[in-house]
Amino acid sequence: MIEIISHRGLWRKPCERNSLASLRSSIDEGFGLETDVRDLNGDLVISHDMPTDSDENVTLDELLTIYCSSSCNLTLALNVKSDGLSSSIKEQLQKYKIENYFVFDMSVPDTLSYKNEGLNYFTRQSEYETEPVLYHEACGVWLDEFLSPWITKDIIRRHHQSGKRVAIVSPELHGRTYENEWEKYKSITSHNPELNILLCTDYPLQARSYFEQ
Repeated sequence: MIEIISHRGLWRKPCERNSLASLRSSIDEGFGLETDVRDLNGDLVISHDMPTDSDENVTLDELLTIYCSSSCNLTLALNVKSDGLSSSIKEQLQKYKIENYFVFDMSVPDTLSYKNEGLNYFTRQSEYETEPVLYHEACGVWLDEFLSPWITKDIIRRHHQSGKRVAIVSPELHGRTYENEWEKYKSITSHNPELNILLCTDYPLQARSYFEQ
């Protein structure tokens, strides 16, 4: 099975990414959601780049309020862009009783704080991170093909056998075409229904149509 995760919401123009409207639309459409968390003046905000007071910043509190209004238990993937936020993020997740979530992309030292806080975290594997760090206690692995395809059925199976969830970055996030890789993932999950994949994509609507055929 493939679960589709929208990359920074459901948007049409790049300027709409991580906007309140795009995040709400993704949740309303029933997609899992990947988004970015930083801090600004003591608040947790949704922003890929360094936020400023002049930006129209969506707070994590606002996002979680919308998330909880949905009747679906959607996967929430929080890409942590600043160090030192583990206690604040934990407080927000507990406040809203969020269970189907994971945090990822922290620096290695900062990941230790999430592990020690007992939060769900994904480790990474890519061409540059061939051995995922802090793997044993991670709840999943974020697989990223920066330059060219390297993810295989055996790699996915090995992580599943280790009890890890698997999330894959769709190639268009790195400026490459996605058709061949989507075809591969569809074949893998069709012939191996026990293997579940989270697919993070800029094209969630197209992915839904393709994988539900």
